[in-house]
Amino acid sequence: MSSKYMLCSFKTCPWVQRAAIVLRAKQVPYDITYIDRDKRPEWFLKVSPHSKVPVLVVDGKDALFESNAIAEYLDETVAPRLHPEDPLARARNRAWTDFVPTFASAVSSTMYADSDEEFAEKAARISSPFGKLDEALARRGNAGPCFNGPAFSLVDAAYAPFLQRYTFMDRLRPLGIIESFPHLAAWRDALLAHPAVKASTVANIEAVWQENLILRKRWLGQFVPTSVLGASAAA
Repeated sequence: MSSKYMLCSFKTCPWVQRAAIVLRAKQVPYDITYIDRDKRPEWFLKVSPHSKVPVLVVDGKDALFESNAIAEYLDETVAPRLHPEDPLARARNRAWTDFVPTFASAVSSTMYADSDEEFAEKAARISSPFGKLDEALARRGNAGPCFNGPAFSLVDAAYAPFLQRYTFMDRLRPLGIIESFPHLAAWRDALLAHPAVKASTVANIEAVWQENLILRKRWLGQFVPTSVLGASAAA
């Protein structure tokens, strides 16, 4: 008998999206509950030690927190496996998954800058992690389109949300960074076109993300087109 899954989320959280991508890639049905960021319910606080999403509730009783732990659990318990079978390749994938916070921080800190000067300063730091990923992708030769070649993996699920957020940011305030890293750019394009990634968010995710910038009074929010305002429910 298959388990039942309920994913706790904020509408724009990339870490929750990582778990949702894994569920979608495995074609696993799940429910999703959106938590009010400013009024987190008591039941949620009891199962999330950091008071953060994602939380995955399994069969209505067991709760897992942290996106990496959730992804690994799902990969161990639900077919098909997204990790490579080869132990060395699997370890290499896990190592690059451990690099995700560094990569994500470079993108998110730029996205949430409070001034033009801070935005430029933070954006200048993006090239370093982008370059490291580009080199790793280049070493595969022409294996693409995913990190390990044709097969979608947990590494792809981990990076896709942050490459998507970078793309949203780049549309508001063009950065001209990813164009210098052709392997990373091609990987980004492949991931954002993947069915599991496309199905892992609310339908109007870019508009919701843009409205969230305005709600949080971020500098980048001034570039959101007026046509977007009021077009979606904020997260």
